[in-house]
Amino acid sequence: MEVARPRLPWWTLLPGGVKLVLSPIALVVVAAWVVAKVVRVAWYYPTTVALGLVGVWVYSVNGWVLGGLALVVGVGSAVWWWRDSDGFHTRVRWVRTGVRRASVYAPQWRTVMRLASLDGKVRGREYLPTLRRTRSDWWRDTVHVRMVKGQAPEQWEVRASGLAHAFGARSCRVRVTRPGALALDLVRSDPLATVLRVPALVEDAVVDLRRVTIGRTESGKPWRLKLLGGQHLVVGVQGAGKGSVLWSTLWGIAPLLRSGGVRLVGIDPKGGMELGQAPELFDRLVFDNGPDAVEVLEGLAEDVRERAGRYRGVRRWWSPETDEPFTLLVVDELADLIAYQPDRKLRERAQGALQTITSQGRAPGFGVLGLVQDPRKEIVPFRNLFTTRTALRLDEAVQVDMVLGDGVRARGANAHDISEHTPGVAWVKEDGRREPVRARAFYPTDSDLVELRHFVTGTSAAIVPFPDREVRGGEAA
Repeated sequence: MEVARPRLPWWTLLPGGVKLVLSPIALVVVAAWVVAKVVRVAWYYPTTVALGLVGVWVYSVNGWVLGGLALVVGVGSAVWWWRDSDGFHTRVRWVRTGVRRASVYAPQWRTVMRLASLDGKVRGREYLPTLRRTRSDWWRDTVHVRMVKGQAPEQWEVRASGLAHAFGARSCRVRVTRPGALALDLVRSDPLATVLRVPALVEDAVVDLRRVTIGRTESGKPWRLKLLGGQHLVVGVQGAGKGSVLWSTLWGIAPLLRSGGVRLVGIDPKGGMELGQAPELFDRLVFDNGPDAVEVLEGLAEDVRERAGRYRGVRRWWSPETDEPFTLLVVDELADLIAYQPDRKLRERAQGALQTITSQGRAPGFGVLGLVQDPRKEIVPFRNLFTTRTALRLDEAVQVDMVLGDGVRARGANAHDISEHTPGVAWVKEDGRREPVRARAFYPTDSDLVELRHFVTGTSAAIVPFPDREVRGGEAA
């Protein structure tokens, strides 16, 4: 019978005299190890340690005081949550973090890492990813992890769905924070489930074209669109909320439209069903995809070249000091203009003009906001010229890669999983930023569009709801 030879620690083979001499050093090492463990526990569980020490001290002074203090804190927290739920959730994050870490992640970490095959073994020794600091909001937990040597973030992205189910979350997103370290965003609920109303229009508001607010991200920050210096492509199926993104953008730049700082040019091949809701906002507006629309595009392309020629040797970037308006081209259904147009020559002319505007228009102050339903390469062959791509609800997972780029879906941007009950929710990918952002656009109603028209034109009108008609005796009363 053959058995494995037992491997004894090296210090057991030392002579007794050497062990006696080294024993003080060993005690110091053990004491340092215990102190390090205590500090580690206090670092990762500050709330638990602090409350425990306070509780022991209060109990040692007078036991009944501890019970009264707990009662006061409990009742006060309940009243605070009832009167100011948002403020309560924001300021007691440290309590939630400690509870979630101690009850969810720390007890299961070793087992989940093994079952997910994210551990490593070398010469009989097991290496596990290190659970570092956590942070819990009301809708997600952010877990920081130090990877095992030799691991790649792609290994975690492949197992993201399994990690979400293991820790009881709806989804898991993997972010690289620094070499060898990750952050797992374990989402428990949807902070963008409710409709966002548009903010009030202010005549003297200062609008920065690099940061136009059109909605809110899931972290609670404003969703800002970079109109100056960016070209924008918005993709989504019918009913996904492309109109919300469009009108929220125009709502955000309304003060500049009123003052003449921004010039709008629109093309609506659907006969004006969308842009025709507020034609007064546009300097020029075309309601088809024929020769008139192509002439508009070619005119803008010529304006781009002409302005760039005048700026040559004088300035490198458009600014409001030039006394020339920033020009924004809005195309409601881009595919009708560059793909579905039956006349091949018109189609090629439209594509050539749009490529000129998107590739050369950033510096001289020209931007494009294009909306389309079909993101295939044969429909929009120059997708790479759009610096910001927004994916609303899509039909298939492969369409996410078409819009946002390869690898973005693996980092959590599942636009094909957006609910049909949340129009305006989108994943946004901006060139130069690795991580996509999930956000929701404001929802401008028909009454809001009427208000926008009168705000830009400087007129006023009372909005009166249309009366219900009652039919009596075959006549409308």
